Amino acid sequence: MAKAIVLREYGVPENLRLETVEAGTADDARILVRNVAIGVNFIDTYFRRGIYPTALPAVIGDQGVGIVEECGSAVTGVKVGDRVAYASIFGAYIDRRWLDPSQVVRVPDEVSSEVVAASLTRGLTAEYLLFRLHSIKPSDTIIVHAAAGGTGSIICQWARHMGATVIGTVGSEAKFDAAKQAGCHFVLLHSKDDFVEQIRDITDRKLVDVVYDSIGKDTFNKSLECIKPRGLMVAFGNASGKPDPMDVLALARCGSLFLTRPILTHYVSTHEELELAAARYFAALAEGIVTPHAVTTYPLNDASVAHQHLEDRSKLSIPILVP
Repeated sequence: MAKAIVLREYGVPENLRLETVEAGTADDARILVRNVAIGVNFIDTYFRRGIYPTALPAVIGDQGVGIVEECGSAVTGVKVGDRVAYASIFGAYIDRRWLDPSQVVRVPDEVSSEVVAASLTRGLTAEYLLFRLHSIKPSDTIIVHAAAGGTGSIICQWARHMGATVIGTVGSEAKFDAAKQAGCHFVLLHSKDDFVEQIRDITDRKLVDVVYDSIGKDTFNKSLECIKPRGLMVAFGNASGKPDPMDVLALARCGSLFLTRPILTHYVSTHEELELAAARYFAALAEGIVTPHAVTTYPLNDASVAHQHLEDRSKLSIPILVP
């Protein structure tokens, strides 16, 4: 048996409650991982609120770092005592769980469990957005919405290192410094009425090559107006809610734009892809190319408080759960 945070009803953070559950199914091809640190991501709030429906009751969360405690007789590639991490594997808010070894990657000694638990999904997201969905070039000018956030700040740091011109947006002037520290060449308030005109001025009317939008409803339409012909709109989050339904012809009117709504699971769908993405991110951490936000730890049974922390836009540290 295991201790886990269980969601029985969509809604407020207080719906997340500690219960005793099964740790999963053991067999010869699986490993038992004792979680030492569990990530808390915005996608977890989408499941909690029912934006992404799932069968209830459910153990939410999708990333963690742990120690391998048991290995089935057919397991290869990992051994008891290895420190491993996983992402996009639903059911992470639990103290121990059985996993397929193809779902985990070994964590190098150079990075801490807490940093990986806090940032792995964010780092893997930045990796596929910048290297595989669209390969960033030094000639690119990009907009990164929520540039001071956990994922946005990693995207900004990495993109600047790759030579791109980075325009970051934030929701309040209090976050300007954080966005600048994340590598933004320019920082704007995305809520300003003249936001699009500011982008035109910054780019000498040339507009931008790519918009990375994790905000959704509040920024989607104005973002389309900021993209140069044949540019790319990457809508990868819904922090302010789902964008309004759109007429696909709007993409033509805005300059034959490309629009994608990607999710991480489709970019780490094989173990080879997961290992590639994780190795690239771990190297960026070890080399100081990216520095994630500071970590705030909460006991597992304080998952509701961790969600409140995450949804408080004034906080820049990243919450994690420690069983």
